[in-house]
Amino acid sequence: MRVLKTARAAVATSVLLLAGSSFASAEIVFLTSGRTLSIKSHHESGDSITLTLRSGGEVTCDKTLVEKIVPDEVPHPDPVAVTDQRPAAPAVERGAGLRISPYTDLIVNTAQTYGVDPILVQALVQVESNYQPRARSSKGAMGLMQLMPSVAKEYRVRNAYDPKANVEAGVQKLKALLEKYGSEGINLALAAYNAGEAAVAKFNGVPPYRETQSYVTRILALSGLQ
Repeated sequence: MRVLKTARAAVATSVLLLAGSSFASAEIVFLTSGRTLSIKSHHESGDSITLTLRSGGEVTCDKTLVEKIVPDEVPHPDPVAVTDQRPAAPAVERGAGLRISPYTDLIVNTAQTYGVDPILVQALVQVESNYQPRARSSKGAMGLMQLMPSVAKEYRVRNAYDPKANVEAGVQKLKALLEKYGSEGINLALAAYNAGEAAVAKFNGVPPYRETQSYVTRILALSGLQ
């Protein structure tokens, strides 16, 4: 009789645990590049679409980059709250704030070819030109990675507005700066990319220019290195 009561108690406990669990709906995004993403949800605004990542954070991109979005057939259980324990903070993936662009694959592949952090390069391009291949600054910087004429000449770039040539030269320049300042000098490498190596040498660090300091901070934050 005592065994029967114990069995009934165990069954009742199992039912309560199951009742307290829930499964989150998810979606699969098919990109025109051939890639797929598993997301929690999405919403559209004008020509843009915002994807809410399952790991936390959001990614905004043009609708033209998304081929279709379908429900994910695999259920993803929500975590069950445990008494007397603080809920774990959601993990945020590096680069969660980066946009998906038609040049994402080009940037990532080029960065990997030259042994440079792809997320760092994407963050630099987003801050430099916001992925606009025809961008030109008042100082004459050109293209996706805003090559100065001297840099384009250094890496023998004939057309600085050609995305492939522009990104390849920009990545090589960034790699040279990273190697010059060492693994602990990413902020100096970024400052030199923006303000020039002479300015970094003059001030023995990140120059006290508002533009350069904001530039370095934004890239480090976007790339998750801050």
